Amino acid sequence: MSFDLVMFGGTGDLAWRKLMPALFQAFRHGTLPEGGRIIGVGRDDLSHDQYRALIQSRFEKVELAKRPSAEEFARFAAILEFVRMDLSKSEDYARLAETLNARNADGIVMYVATAPSLFTNVCEQLAASGLNSPKVRIVLEKPLGHDLASNRAINQTVSRFFKEDQVYRIDHYLGKPSVQNLFALRFGNALFEPLWRREHIANIQITIAEDLGVESRGAFYETTGALRDMVQNHALQLLCAIAMEPPINAGADAIRDEKLKVLRSLKPWTQETLKQDVVRGQYSAGTSGGAKVPGYREETGVNPQSNTETFVALRTEIANWRWAGVPFYIRTGKRLSGRDARIVINFRPTPHAIFNSNEGVGNRLVINLQPKDGLELHLLAQGQDNRQSRASATQSLAPVQLDLDFDKRFGSERVGAYERLLLDVIDGRLNLFVRSDEQEEAWRWVEPMLEHWAADTSGPRLYAAGTWGPSASSAMIARDGFCWSEES
Repeated sequence: MSFDLVMFGGTGDLAWRKLMPALFQAFRHGTLPEGGRIIGVGRDDLSHDQYRALIQSRFEKVELAKRPSAEEFARFAAILEFVRMDLSKSEDYARLAETLNARNADGIVMYVATAPSLFTNVCEQLAASGLNSPKVRIVLEKPLGHDLASNRAINQTVSRFFKEDQVYRIDHYLGKPSVQNLFALRFGNALFEPLWRREHIANIQITIAEDLGVESRGAFYETTGALRDMVQNHALQLLCAIAMEPPINAGADAIRDEKLKVLRSLKPWTQETLKQDVVRGQYSAGTSGGAKVPGYREETGVNPQSNTETFVALRTEIANWRWAGVPFYIRTGKRLSGRDARIVINFRPTPHAIFNSNEGVGNRLVINLQPKDGLELHLLAQGQDNRQSRASATQSLAPVQLDLDFDKRFGSERVGAYERLLLDVIDGRLNLFVRSDEQEEAWRWVEPMLEHWAADTSGPRLYAAGTWGPSASSAMIARDGFCWSEES
């Protein structure tokens, strides 16, 4: 199948850090369909060869395993082109349409990796140039809006020119191999699904922790914050994948229907729960990786009196028969003690103890997302040294774990998140993309937190860089008698 992939923002940060390396990996693996063309779009006055040289120079900054050799890049560069465009000028869209119509590819992908404020204008201009035919698919990067009203406005504009099955709202966490294996674990095996409910699970924790600060993104982060940047999209999508009912089939709408039910079942916020079950924080100066690092307010592009949150921890519940009474904890932040993204399912203890097991140590399933990728099943077993057990009427158990490392098991077969998602767009598969009603429901649930913080003059709680966030986060989960996984 021939395709044209048009990358708006083709010289931008996302393009060279994520999208181009992912497309090259697909090219290297032989999974990128033949007859393809990748067209970078930007304001720079570049020839095709100058654009290729720019991308080649950027590849020197990606991790070593993803860098092409000179020979590999020469072959990849043959499908790269560049079109200079001012996204506010209709004549430039007309020129893009001429370029695309001249080749008449089987499918056209418009990847809008631009500021969200340009989304509606781009959609309008594409439609005016006839670039919204059924063979065109449009990919929209987050954030889609900054609140429910702005998100709805974007979705309504997009829907005027593109049908829902042409719109691919991308969330790269859904492309991670470990998240794919979460679906396989639940719905491809008979082992866990009977236990996946309130009778057997004590609590579920989702952690997305970064050890880096905002780096060069201070100005962007000032208008976004951790809640919009991570919770409204990534964390809630992970929660849906964990909590959804089995879909009737593996089709896109069947999966997205079940995720939507979860979002609609999240307990609504009250003034009491907003105060008690939500913690926002902001990192101050500290130590990370053995080096001193500045606080958020000292970062470039950040207001010295900023109240933007760099950390969020919250407790919620899902009001349905499967999950009633089970607390779900979400935690995400920057400049934390380590880079760690994981989902921890903590099972209830046995109903009647006949062994002397370690207090507080129980069964749990850990789904590692990054930097490690795999599954851990924590169990209790009889150790080799049972001298104490022989002296006692009751045997003692010790914690052990089964550890499945996906990188070791599957090796070179592993496909990165953006690589997987880009190939799905080219092939027209919507399973791993977010539908408009899902997105709006997530904003509806998040918005009371934004409104509460806007009226709260106390601001975020400070935490030293290199720690696990404000102590109030640990206190919040401790009220239920639990602790975060790294504290157990």
